[in-house]
Amino acid sequence: MADIGRIVHEVAQEMAAHPERGEVASYIPPLAHVDPGQFGLCIVTSDGVTHAAGDAEEPFSIQSVSKVFALTQALGKVGDTLWRRVGREPSGTPFNSIVQLEREQGIPRNPFINAGALVVSDVNLAGHEPRVAIGELLRFIRYLAEDETIVIDETVARAEQETGFRNIALANYMKAFGNLTHAAPLTLGVYFHQCAIAMSCRQLAMAGRYLMLGGLHSPGGARVISAQRARRINALMLTCGHYDASGDFAFRVGLPGKSGVGGGILAIAPGKAAIAVWSPGLNECGNSRLGTLALERIAEATGWSVFSPSGSGRS
Repeated sequence: MADIGRIVHEVAQEMAAHPERGEVASYIPPLAHVDPGQFGLCIVTSDGVTHAAGDAEEPFSIQSVSKVFALTQALGKVGDTLWRRVGREPSGTPFNSIVQLEREQGIPRNPFINAGALVVSDVNLAGHEPRVAIGELLRFIRYLAEDETIVIDETVARAEQETGFRNIALANYMKAFGNLTHAAPLTLGVYFHQCAIAMSCRQLAMAGRYLMLGGLHSPGGARVISAQRARRINALMLTCGHYDASGDFAFRVGLPGKSGVGGGILAIAPGKAAIAVWSPGLNECGNSRLGTLALERIAEATGWSVFSPSGSGRS
């Protein structure tokens, strides 16, 4: 059985000393000032034990990692009818690309690229004011993490609204195709605030437990979603969670994962662990450079890759 505590601290030590840390997301002004020297890691195992190291308690902007929770919420509202408005295929393009929307009549490839996440936000808006919809999502995440201190970073939210011109273009483009039911600024308001949710690695790993536990809130706890839906969300994370680097992430790490340009990654070892890593420096595809490397090290040390023999790993 792998010594998870030892692995966590060894990986954190290696990442702290690593010289190549990537570049922070400078196009969102508050993120441009985050110290790239930080690294956090937290693993919550299926028996409820938590292992943390580095800057695991430091809140960061989860950005696109929020799309996992928003998708879960939207599926709870409309079920599989969601897939009439958004696809389930890898995009092969950057997260904010508009290229495919014209060719595919305003239907985004998957819910984890920005266009698809905007459709999900439109579903979650469901005729409410944006503040009501984002409040509902925030309460859901607090429930999952068992932590009422999780908040929205209003400075980041304002910066998103002031600089998110590509997302504004995506929303209006889909509105032109009839794939947004609300006014574009309302849907965008939900999306920008969703991305500005701030969480630590510990909070994020706790919030991801339901995807590790087949839809259960905690070991032996209440059911959040069905086991089938948890499995399908994990499948989308594996195939689409890292944009045009999703194939490389599956090749190197072999775990369902969702990244964000704030430098966070939520990864799931089904039946084994929920893992959150954070390092603000990004690679050329907009994913955490050291976060990806850390998850590769963890997968190697634990055997948790879903492609391991028998799919069971070593623990």
